[in-house]
Amino acid sequence: MFEILTVCTGNVCRSPFAEVVLAAELPGIGVASAGARALIDHPMEHDAARLARQYGISSEAVEAHRARWLTESHLSSPDLVLAMAREHRREVVELAPAKVRSAFTAREFARLAAYVPDAEARRIADAAGEVPRERLRALLASLAGLRSEVEPPLDPAEDDVIDPYRRGWESYELMATQLMPALGEVVRIARIAADRPS
Repeated sequence: MFEILTVCTGNVCRSPFAEVVLAAELPGIGVASAGARALIDHPMEHDAARLARQYGISSEAVEAHRARWLTESHLSSPDLVLAMAREHRREVVELAPAKVRSAFTAREFARLAAYVPDAEARRIADAAGEVPRERLRALLASLAGLRSEVEPPLDPAEDDVIDPYRRGWESYELMATQLMPALGEVVRIARIAADRPS
């Protein structure tokens, strides 16, 4: 099929939350996460785990997480890299320059995907053939191309997801408010990529 990697700083809040949500919504698609400065082998932070459970993620999936430090080797196979903030995307591209067109912040992805309705996304994917990985790559290339056509947000921070680490429950709720709509767009595009043309 294809693979998605989510990336944040410590790999205990934002990226593992995104990972378990995407894995639940996209069975059969490989989803993993890593941190640019990971708290290696730490579990998901308590409030992030609580939030994931509130969104219907199983305790088993939440408890299985262990943080890992992002390395170049983690970037060799993912077809889509979803960074939680612009700084993480920069670090991804510095480690693996070839990912420049397939690495997005989650909110940037959603902002660009909003310009590609389902019918257009299917047309782009179908033109790439039947192989899901090639279909996704075509869609990602289209989204990357929109970077030069779509006005960026007035505040560049609008492409970032807040880091809630040690900032209280309200920060975790804000994280989810920012992240869940973006993940919904990722799921929409990924499902279209995974569908074979009729």
